[in-house]
Amino acid sequence: MELLFEISGWAGAVAILSAYLAVSMGWLKAGKGFQTSNLLGACAFIINGAFHEAWPSVVTNIAWFLISAVALLRMRSGQESPAAAAEAPQVQFPGVPDTTGQLAIVEGPRAASFT
Repeated sequence: MELLFEISGWAGAVAILSAYLAVSMGWLKAGKGFQTSNLLGACAFIINGAFHEAWPSVVTNIAWFLISAVALLRMRSGQESPAAAAEAPQVQFPGVPDTTGQLAIVEGPRAASFT
């Protein structure tokens, strides 16, 4: 029986890390697949952590599970996620640092020409 709890922990690690790798490398968008993988990985970690009485890990993974569950419910109900809002065109205001990582070319004021 102990082997099943160990397999659960390793399966959770593989699920969460592979989802993170796939999103970080651009192979997968942070959508339903990513959230589902996080939700299942968190469940596996909760089972493994409870077996080992690693309560800080259990509490962390309950939070991880809840975050993924809420994200999936919001996606299912059609509510816009923060990631979808981030894909909207960004407005750069003068005097505010650019945090988008995109290069902006700004032309200075042109001199008036009198011809």
